[in-house]
Amino acid sequence: MTIGNFDGVHRGHARIVERLLARAAEVQGPAIVFTFDPHPVRLLRPQAAPPPLTWTERKSELLAELGVAAVIAYPTDEALLSLTAREFFDRIVRQELDARAMVEGPNFFFGHARAGNIDVLRTFCVEAGIGLEVVEPLLLGSEYVSSSRVRELIATGAIEEARALLTHPYRIRGMVTHGSRRGGKIGFPTANLDAIDTLLPAEGVYAAKAIISGGAWPAAVNIGPNPTFGEHALKIEVHLIGYQGSLYGQPLEVDFLRRLRGVQTFPSLDALKQQLALDVAAAQAAAESL
Repeated sequence: MTIGNFDGVHRGHARIVERLLARAAEVQGPAIVFTFDPHPVRLLRPQAAPPPLTWTERKSELLAELGVAAVIAYPTDEALLSLTAREFFDRIVRQELDARAMVEGPNFFFGHARAGNIDVLRTFCVEAGIGLEVVEPLLLGSEYVSSSRVRELIATGAIEEARALLTHPYRIRGMVTHGSRRGGKIGFPTANLDAIDTLLPAEGVYAAKAIISGGAWPAAVNIGPNPTFGEHALKIEVHLIGYQGSLYGQPLEVDFLRRLRGVQTFPSLDALKQQLALDVAAAQAAAESL
């Protein structure tokens, strides 16, 4: 088993999973990821909690694609957070899961007040006869791959750079709500997304793939206001290229492929429509290039 948040499921996480699968094969047991729902910091220091990169079901999907047998999303509550490192190890690792081998990164902490570190875990594992493998962080270029690094890139709109660190294009989800319907009137109907529970990329226009119940569609996405029309509220508008039909009230997921441009104010409606046509063509080409 391995324990961690695995937010975003990036390539560093994939390295841990690779070793997890190898150790699971050695002990002839399932490869298990133990994670937390929600992230402990959201209970301990909610004002300092960063926006997540993945929701629990998506995290499980991505880990399953890497070969993990099961993901345990343990409910995070005061009872769990009050366990000492010793209690956590004895109750969770040994009694509840009967682990025969563990794989962790060197910056692993566990137990109340993060009192347990990788050295404490190593001591406990030796005492219990549980094998422990410590996997070093993945270094790409001059920086380590981490969820915080991915978060920084997405927050600045560096979608392609973030994609290089992830195992899958960055994805958000939301519910389609009613908007101004202005897009449809000018030939570019959009689905307006609300109730998004993960990190939003920086304002701008993006090439993307939209995932709905009926399949996936190339898409152009605008994140930000509509200054051409004097609107300043942030919106998330998704134009599904070639799609016809209503999506109101339905869930919609968006994979971000490339940032096309920043938010602009156009001198006329015709100028806006010309640029939107270029955006759609660029988004279509980006989707086809995958």
